[in-house]
Amino acid sequence: MNSLTLISILLTIVVYMGARKFAHRVPSPFTIPILTTTIIIICILRFSGISFDEYAQAKDWITSLLGPATVALAVPLYKNREIIKEKLMPAILGLFIGTLSTIVSAIWLAKALHLSESLQAASAVKAVTTPVAIETVQMLGGDTTLTAALVVASGLFGAIFGPILLTMMNISDPFSRGLSIGTVSHAIGTSQIMGEGPIQGGVSSVAMGTAAIITPVILAVLYRFL
Repeated sequence: MNSLTLISILLTIVVYMGARKFAHRVPSPFTIPILTTTIIIICILRFSGISFDEYAQAKDWITSLLGPATVALAVPLYKNREIIKEKLMPAILGLFIGTLSTIVSAIWLAKALHLSESLQAASAVKAVTTPVAIETVQMLGGDTTLTAALVVASGLFGAIFGPILLTMMNISDPFSRGLSIGTVSHAIGTSQIMGEGPIQGGVSSVAMGTAAIITPVILAVLYRFL
């Protein structure tokens, strides 16, 4: 690891910690830490003259920690296991339908717009967490960098607008809110919905993990017939 990579990692951590404090002081869907951190880091790279390729090594180190971080979401799952057991069957049905509709709509829209196969593959996996999305898109022959960008964009959109849309539709049940966000907005949405309560966070963790498991299976079947 060279000095620039180490500085970039430390800078990213410091900026994220500052973004978390800012989000606590100014709570809003538009002040979620990952959004403000991304904007600040882009600005720093832009004005410091550091290229993305130079920063990419730091990004790779940080990305490698996504796996352990995702596993840590099992804690709220365990604490709310009884509630999840009670609504397991409706949750499985809703999660399957949500995941399937997300994938199918992305593929059909990409085909309707005559987008490249690489972009179609990246769009199809945008709703699952980054490590799974990257591994899956490699099997489909898609671009991993583009996939990572779409995954982050999808997560940010769900984290910012998901709770707002659910509230507008009068969906206040904690279980339903957590299931919805976790299905389509993976870890970014889960981290945001956790702020509403432990049930939302626990259910969202389950939804995110299950969606990551069934998405490659659904894609394997769809790509065989579409």
